[in-house]
Amino acid sequence: MTATPPFKSYVAIGDSFTEGLMDFADPAHDPAGTDPAGRTAGHDRTDAPGRTDAEVVDPTAGGFRGWADRLAEQLVTSPAGSTDLTYGNLAIRGRLADQVLAEQLPRALELAPDLVSLCAGGNDCLRPYTNIDHLADEIESAVVALREAGIQVLMVNGYDTETASPLLRTVRSRVGIYNSHLWTIAQRHGCYMLDLWGLRELYTQEMWAEDRIHLSAKGHELVSRQALATLEGTASTRQGFAMPERPGRPVRQAVAEESAWVRTHLAPWVSRRLRRVSSGDGLEPKLPGLTPVRGEGD
Repeated sequence: MTATPPFKSYVAIGDSFTEGLMDFADPAHDPAGTDPAGRTAGHDRTDAPGRTDAEVVDPTAGGFRGWADRLAEQLVTSPAGSTDLTYGNLAIRGRLADQVLAEQLPRALELAPDLVSLCAGGNDCLRPYTNIDHLADEIESAVVALREAGIQVLMVNGYDTETASPLLRTVRSRVGIYNSHLWTIAQRHGCYMLDLWGLRELYTQEMWAEDRIHLSAKGHELVSRQALATLEGTASTRQGFAMPERPGRPVRQAVAEESAWVRTHLAPWVSRRLRRVSSGDGLEPKLPGLTPVRGEGD
């Protein structure tokens, strides 16, 4: 039997976006300031028998929340969720789609939640040798496995990179093709679709972290609200695809800022690619089992 709302259990799988990078659980670690929702992490870690309740922490110092954690909190008081909601987050930064599907999908199927969010493929689209059609085939096989297990799937499409860094702008057409495949998969198999490409509010500068690759706390909050509206069937109707205007910069300032970005963010990323290492090497999922969730404000 296929689960239908209200969902009583939710598991998130994916990469850094779903792990929640740059959405600091402790606002003191966030260079951008405080949490836009005014909360800290909202889970009680009770995923193992006999374990005492404790605040959930990320494997890295400071810890990250992210849109999926925020969505889980919101589902506690949503008609699409449950006050008894349990939640797991298996996402690990740097993972390619085949790694997500090999490492995280079997665990998600084992946990057998009512709902799984699946966001993978973004890191693959950055690599010019990736076969986008084959990538979509892999994602569809995963969706079929989840749906055959009676699990509802919240799919997530890719960002529009039109206003991103020069590196990301070059993959806009590849992401567009991948998104077309994802929409087809969602329609074929009756999945929810969290549409990031069309979420134009997401492309204001404040929604992005300093690295211009990951979302800020405000960006993660916006995405979580859109995800909740998607599950509730209340996503607002929008028109147009114009990008929000961004303030111009004097040439000298632009050169200085771009140079700093290359040194601080792009160079380390290129170095990892050349050394064939990942920022997620050696990390474990922050929530490997289904854990009770505290709602917003609890």
